Amino acid sequence: MLIEADGGSRGNPGPAGYGAVVKDAATGEVLAERKAFIGIATNNVAEYGGLIAGLTAAAELGASTVDVRMDSKLVVEQMSGRWKVKHPSMQPLNAEAKELAARFSRVRYEWIPRAENSHADGLANEAMDAGATKKPEPAKKIVKQDRVSPVGWTGATGTPTKLLLVRHGQTAMSVDKRYSGRGDVPLTEHGKQQAAAAAKRLGAMEGLVVDGEVAPIIASPLIRTQQTAQAIADALGGRVETHPGLIETDFGDWEGLTFKEAMDRDPDFQTNWLSDTSIAAPGGESFDGVHRRVRKARDELIAQYGGRTLVLVSHVTPIKALLRMGLDAGPSLLFRLHLDLASLSIVEFYPDGNASVRLVNDISHLS
Repeated sequence: MLIEADGGSRGNPGPAGYGAVVKDAATGEVLAERKAFIGIATNNVAEYGGLIAGLTAAAELGASTVDVRMDSKLVVEQMSGRWKVKHPSMQPLNAEAKELAARFSRVRYEWIPRAENSHADGLANEAMDAGATKKPEPAKKIVKQDRVSPVGWTGATGTPTKLLLVRHGQTAMSVDKRYSGRGDVPLTEHGKQQAAAAAKRLGAMEGLVVDGEVAPIIASPLIRTQQTAQAIADALGGRVETHPGLIETDFGDWEGLTFKEAMDRDPDFQTNWLSDTSIAAPGGESFDGVHRRVRKARDELIAQYGGRTLVLVSHVTPIKALLRMGLDAGPSLLFRLHLDLASLSIVEFYPDGNASVRLVNDISHLS
């Protein structure tokens, strides 16, 4: 992936902000944008803030190698190890950036002219514009808050967006253990019973109906998730919305096949697919692609409903992707985490970038 990052200060030191954009290195597609106002700071502090935000976003997206492009000669040279970090305010930021960079198998830094860094520069200026009316705070304090602020056990600050993640109930495809991605199959009678049990569980939970307002219930557009979501909406007195980003992986030519049938058909390809999340099923979608799609959906939902509790009814891979984001884990989690039909998991995402996984694969309501 490609990271473009920048930061600026109107006064140096003065009101400061940063911006970062993560792109697909091959296509130039924008995968993530980050920006923040950080109070009174120098240009260099803001530039490091942009780098840290970009590295964090790339790690969350599952990048293994990254090219960083910045118009800050100082940051590029210090991160490349050619210049010493002498200023006390730079040392902790440099150390934090290096700790993040160590998560990747390779990070390459490149200085570019400011004119070629207009996207990140624009984000930094948007952040400074948005923060112009805010009361300035010490730079060191604000930069730390963007990563982790020492409040409570987790260090998370602000009101989290709580996601109650419900997997759909049983279908005929799940009974036969067949690849079931975009195929639009309904719930079985047992699946409807599972959906009703999950609905009863959520109906008894606190915080889903506040002052008569029901928490948003958002489902994948496929019928099996909409049926499960509707049972929950009926129990709570709400309504179902859909979001295309919550749809299951597109398994392409393997749709409807059992694992053995797919292995018999494409033995070498299936083996490679199971060991590399960047490989897509024939005619389908890679797990890396799913992760990017679900991250975008999560960001859109938080932008719309930030600080609230949401019920998301989805499928195995999207739910695993959201839990992976909450755990800040690598792609191997996809193959090591089991999620039952009609199970409930809970993850919270905080506005300061922290997250907390509260529950995974609870099926107590099905017993």
